[in-house]
Amino acid sequence: MLFVLGTLALPVTPQHMGAIMSAARDYGLDDDYEWPRPPAGGWTADDLDKLPNLPPHTELIDGSLVFVSPRTRFHSRAMWLFETNLREQAPDGWDAIREMTIKLDKRNRPEPDVLVVREDADTGPRQTWFQPEDVLVAVDVVSDDSEERDREVKPRKYAAVGIPHFWRVEQNDGLPVIYVYELDPMTKSYVPMGIFHNRLKLTVPFPIDIDLTAVNRRR
Repeated sequence: MLFVLGTLALPVTPQHMGAIMSAARDYGLDDDYEWPRPPAGGWTADDLDKLPNLPPHTELIDGSLVFVSPRTRFHSRAMWLFETNLREQAPDGWDAIREMTIKLDKRNRPEPDVLVVREDADTGPRQTWFQPEDVLVAVDVVSDDSEERDREVKPRKYAAVGIPHFWRVEQNDGLPVIYVYELDPMTKSYVPMGIFHNRLKLTVPFPIDIDLTAVNRRR
């Protein structure tokens, strides 16, 4: 079952109130550790840079903090494959970067796995997020704990703020399968443009050719 503390959901064993403290020990924390307590109305996008001791890659979805599980090997290799190829193939004026958040609005700051962004959106080495208008492509690699977020919640939010392209990466027998979507500006929703196995070859938003079977190659 889940123990819900404001907008945080923590797994606990249904035994007694002491189980709440044991949840802290499960995370390697002292019994007197206090989980972040959300303000009225939930957290805001600006809070994400101010809260201490958050786990890596914490996202903000609808004012709630979302903690992610450790990366799998496939997840890490897929991020490397797309970041490397997109950086090499992006035209002048664009760059690829991984694991940076997008400040969609006051209550939403998700972290796509890879982004194609404007080069002039670089504000310096301490930058932690981009504006939606800086993003050309958002790529999410689906994990066991992120299926609903990556397949439904986040694409809907990306489309609502006008991000032109979204790619969803699934794993099949150790290889990536890519679901490509393009924004319909009239409906502010994504239209499926194809499913790609073994090779991703596109002409929009710029010429792209990625050997998906190279996900596990060292060079």
